[in-house]
Amino acid sequence: MQEFSTSRPAAIIVMGVSGCGKSSVGALLAERLGLGFIEGDALHPAANVEKMAKGTPLSDDDRWPWLDIIGAEMAASLTRGEGIVVSCSALRKVYRDRLRAATGGVLRFVYLHGSRNLLTERMGARTGHFMPPSLLDSQLATLEVPTGEPGVVTVDIDQSVEGIVGDAMMGLV
Repeated sequence: MQEFSTSRPAAIIVMGVSGCGKSSVGALLAERLGLGFIEGDALHPAANVEKMAKGTPLSDDDRWPWLDIIGAEMAASLTRGEGIVVSCSALRKVYRDRLRAATGGVLRFVYLHGSRNLLTERMGARTGHFMPPSLLDSQLATLEVPTGEPGVVTVDIDQSVEGIVGDAMMGLV
């Protein structure tokens, strides 16, 4: 397998709808690349978590402050000369563009793609997460697939976490 390399610190967002494996893939990808990892959901304001836990989809107005926090965390990491991997749904192009702007355009995305059936199955199997499976349809409706955008690697999630990370690393080369 080829190694991921860059002449400057890398900022990578592992993105996709709820249940696609952003956290697991992001953590392992960061470990394999020797980068720090931030769980994007941990940066949500409490009001967002409460809203989602009640089964209410977030609006753009709910997401902007959260995206700005993620952007600031990535920018700070890059300013320190450190690479970073962040899990973040980044469902719409306008969100991804806002995150690109926060990093000065030095940002790659790993888009985790899977069928609705597989996503539903995974969401139903996990425990202790605030996002109920009932919000999957709203996330799929909001998703603007990033095909054709710069710096995006698309990986199919119908495989092990190790396989997904391996595919992501090959695409990031």
